[in-house]
Amino acid sequence: MKAYQVALFLFGVFALLGIGWVAAPAEGVEVAGMNLRFASLEKMIAERSEKKVDVDSVLQAVEGRLQVQGDTLAFYRSFFYENPDRIYLPGNDYTYFDPVFRAFESARKTGRTVRVKHYGDSQIEMDRISSELREALQKRFGGSGTGMFPAISNVPSASISKSAEGNLVPFTMYGDSTTMRAPHNRYGVLAQVVHLSGGATVNLRATKQKSAKDHVRSFSSVSLLCGRPSGKFSASVVSDTLKPRSVVTDSAGVRLYRWDFPRAVSKATLRLGGSAEIYGISTDGKAGIAVDNIPLRGCSGTIFTRMSQPVLQASYALDDTQLIILQFGGNYMPVARSTEVISRYQKAIAQQIRFFREAAPSARILFIGPSDMGKSQGGKIRTWPRLEEMVDSLKATALREGIAYWDLYRMMGGENSMVQWVKHSPAYAGPDYIHFTPAGANKVGDALARSLVTCYDFYDLRKTLPKETVRRAMKP
Repeated sequence: MKAYQVALFLFGVFALLGIGWVAAPAEGVEVAGMNLRFASLEKMIAERSEKKVDVDSVLQAVEGRLQVQGDTLAFYRSFFYENPDRIYLPGNDYTYFDPVFRAFESARKTGRTVRVKHYGDSQIEMDRISSELREALQKRFGGSGTGMFPAISNVPSASISKSAEGNLVPFTMYGDSTTMRAPHNRYGVLAQVVHLSGGATVNLRATKQKSAKDHVRSFSSVSLLCGRPSGKFSASVVSDTLKPRSVVTDSAGVRLYRWDFPRAVSKATLRLGGSAEIYGISTDGKAGIAVDNIPLRGCSGTIFTRMSQPVLQASYALDDTQLIILQFGGNYMPVARSTEVISRYQKAIAQQIRFFREAAPSARILFIGPSDMGKSQGGKIRTWPRLEEMVDSLKATALREGIAYWDLYRMMGGENSMVQWVKHSPAYAGPDYIHFTPAGANKVGDALARSLVTCYDFYDLRKTLPKETVRRAMKP
């Protein structure tokens, strides 16, 4: 074959491909039951002009905008109305978190342990995101330890190690087919309950992992939240030769035991006897902030109304829960194929919010919607269809129900940002384009903590300024 014939053959092949490139429909061509797609000229041009999220710039912008410069009130106005990391407040009420902040301030001064409960799906497993929030709040307001956790759990924690022996049977409100459901709805504040019938011990040890936060490496108090204790029920805590001081409080069938050590320890053993429903164990400091990480893998956040509200009411009152964080929505995306379906989910979430408001009337609630999530569409990873509609619907629901909302989707950079979080070095999200890596979860937790602390700093500033001056400056 001569050279010009080879050239003509190649020219013909490229011409046919070019015709397919320009003329082929975007949805592809069905051939023998298969869908053949050609590269689209319009798609290539659109992709080249498509704005790609620069993750480092997004995070630096969030961090940089939270540095107070010039007119302080102008800075806070900009934060509450423009910053992508801002917390949206119901009715733009910048006093919404004031009761929480007053409780935070009083904790260390009065020897009080104020609790923050962070409920979420698998994005917060292994104490991810919660650990950054805990560390930031404990640095500012005092406290130590990991917060509350189940006596028995299949999900490990990066912040506490525990082992249990004896007559303990766990029941979980939500999980796969391997988890057992209780014959009642008294699941407690962790959405689980462990039935004790006889003797048992739970060994607790603070983490030794190098990546763990400083404030979880020791604790100076242990607490036990339980219900329906028998007349012969007993509970005690030991740690080497230290003898803790114990306090017991009751409310509506729920009992809180607390043991305070004379100094910080890194391990302890809880000994139980008799029968009771064990709702949770806590390792905390003597005073300050405790953040409880409560992951519910696969959950869309619509299960709570099936739990015993009286048990939750008594528990939240006994353990001094002042802030409840609900982080859900991602697990509902696979079925969110229409506006009608999203509307039904909105209504279900609104019911959960009202349930929590009644169960914890003295607490404030913050809802965190789903992050950006990537899905293969036409051979390219893009944001899930209707994800932005879901985010905006959840935000509207939260604000309409009178609670706060943090927009994780837009904090990340918005549409198609997850692809860039995966590509980042180090990777901030995994190859499923849904879950954050530990490094990415730390960035998310840091952004959440920074936003909440900024709200506190504004609260602290307002104490020094005339109310009318603040009101005029913050008027929408």
